[in-house]
Amino acid sequence: MRTRTYHQKASEVQRDWLLVDATNQVLGRLATQLATLLRGKHKPTYTPSIDGGDFVVVVNVEKIKLLGKKPDQKIYYRHSGYPGGLKATPYKMMLARHPDRILRSAVKGMLPKNRIGRRLLTKLRLYAGPNHPHAAQQPKLWTPR
Repeated sequence: MRTRTYHQKASEVQRDWLLVDATNQVLGRLATQLATLLRGKHKPTYTPSIDGGDFVVVVNVEKIKLLGKKPDQKIYYRHSGYPGGLKATPYKMMLARHPDRILRSAVKGMLPKNRIGRRLLTKLRLYAGPNHPHAAQQPKLWTPR
């Protein structure tokens, strides 16, 4: 008897809302776990070609930490597309101005570089403080391992 491979259909996807507190979490380790939740790899019905992940709300993003010398050495780059248009922003300045972009770029780098990856990133909601406007969705508290 052959074992059949299960492929989840888009109509069978059940999405939950998860609340994650980023206080004192290491950036890269938290980002890998968030990418897993967004893709749906934590579910037994995981199918790579289907967006079967959950919505993730992350609060207290400004309290995330880096280990070692990375807070002094890490630099974020972006390019305008014009000659000489490379902009460099140190980690500490990025943390002061846009703490949500730090975690968003880390998670984005761990998602697929295609249409599904761009769609998965829209299900990630990041907030610098402890408050968020998603109380009506009744997110379940999820603690990183």
